[in-house]
Amino acid sequence: MNSDNIMVVTAFAIYLVIMMSIGLYYYRKTKDMDGYILGNRKLGAWVTALSAEASDMSGWMMMGVPGAAYLSGICSGWIAVGLGLGTWANWHFVAKPLRKYTEMANNSLTLPDFLVNRYQDKSNLLRIIPAIFIIIFFVIYTSSGFVSGGKLFSSLFGFDYSAAVLLGAFVVVFYTLTGGFMAVCWTDFIQGIMMFFAIIMVPAIAVIAMGGVPETFTAIELTNPTFFSPFTNPDGSSMEFVAFISLMAWGLGYFGQPHILVRFMAIDSANELRRSKYIAIIWYCLSMAAAVLVGMVGKVYLTEPLAGPDVEKVLLVMTHDLFSPFMGGLILSAVLAAIMSTASSQLLVAASAFAQDFYRTIFNKEASQENLIWVSRTAVLVIAAMAIILAMDPDSFILEIVAYAWAGFAASFGPIVLMSLFWRRTTRNGAIAGVIVGGVTVLVWKQLALFGLYEIIPGFLFSLIAIYVVSLMDKEPGKEITDVFDAVKNARD
Repeated sequence: MNSDNIMVVTAFAIYLVIMMSIGLYYYRKTKDMDGYILGNRKLGAWVTALSAEASDMSGWMMMGVPGAAYLSGICSGWIAVGLGLGTWANWHFVAKPLRKYTEMANNSLTLPDFLVNRYQDKSNLLRIIPAIFIIIFFVIYTSSGFVSGGKLFSSLFGFDYSAAVLLGAFVVVFYTLTGGFMAVCWTDFIQGIMMFFAIIMVPAIAVIAMGGVPETFTAIELTNPTFFSPFTNPDGSSMEFVAFISLMAWGLGYFGQPHILVRFMAIDSANELRRSKYIAIIWYCLSMAAAVLVGMVGKVYLTEPLAGPDVEKVLLVMTHDLFSPFMGGLILSAVLAAIMSTASSQLLVAASAFAQDFYRTIFNKEASQENLIWVSRTAVLVIAAMAIILAMDPDSFILEIVAYAWAGFAASFGPIVLMSLFWRRTTRNGAIAGVIVGGVTVLVWKQLALFGLYEIIPGFLFSLIAIYVVSLMDKEPGKEITDVFDAVKNARD
């Protein structure tokens, strides 16, 4: 190992020791499922905001988005615009009522918990069916994080790709397994800060190295005339309307992402959410703009062109060229932070759904708190193993994997979360229909690839229709259900 690699490994080691220490610290403090899943609803505004954004913006922000911008320029930024609108809408409309409702609905700890308590479902179908989709789509989503980790370690140290995937997965599983929700949130808070500075520093230093902003933008325009045209593809053709709405539709995904929604549920007070919203939106706007800029600047800064799945390594290659080994190691630790923050959140939510909504409901209704925590930890291992198997293809595109899982959660849960919070007439059967129709539509549409339309759009739309139609056909919800809805509405107003 040469001296440069030693410095990079040292920076990585410092970062990893801190993350694992946080996991061990909270291992000793986690005594029950409320603490393991929601941290006893004790998050502050800053931790809520940055952990929500860090768990959202995985390796796909640090690697996937720059890779898309490297190929397509600013027209790839429509994903960022759609996601920005979705981020604002989620914090503005969903966060506060969800926080209030989940506490009033029998202190709901998971999304299926909330649906069961919201509709007082005695059959537990609203617990089991959503949990199935949570596990399916989180296995897919978590695999994207392990793909990111595999590309990171194989690129930096020349590791075999499979060994690199296993190394990244081990670190994520370790602190998720030990510390639970509070460990995940505090590591996400630190990782969110690291990601923010890393994604801004890389394009800024590259622009300085190229002589300044005017020189860099001129070089981009001369080399890639279409890169500053928001509706022009790299080959010079105009962006089709279907492609445009498919990119913008990414914003719909926020309403149904369990690993983001759970942050709203866990904040100490609903009154803190206003401050969290502004922190989160500022973080998002600056970080995502920088991510697009990384790809565009990288196109002209790098002398060796990248092709195929390697385009998603543009930030890694630029970091190697621009910074000293130790500083580069710290910046690349932020890439690892992005990967770990999302994968750990996803593993925790999926494992919690298994323990709380499968195991306790079907196999052991009298399970103790300690037993449920250990079932959750076992589920972390099993779900991680399935995600590792999916991640073993080195030719996988991170953004494609994320798009699939993102659409799955959006369609399965987004419509029913919105209808549960804002439509008094929604019924249990309508909720069940919405979850099934949304999830199945995404799974089927993805395989058929109809019209080139992103599966999030038909999935979300068909789920909304199913909820509305089935609820109107059903008898109206009882007074005990509508009373809680009215109480939440009055508290929100």
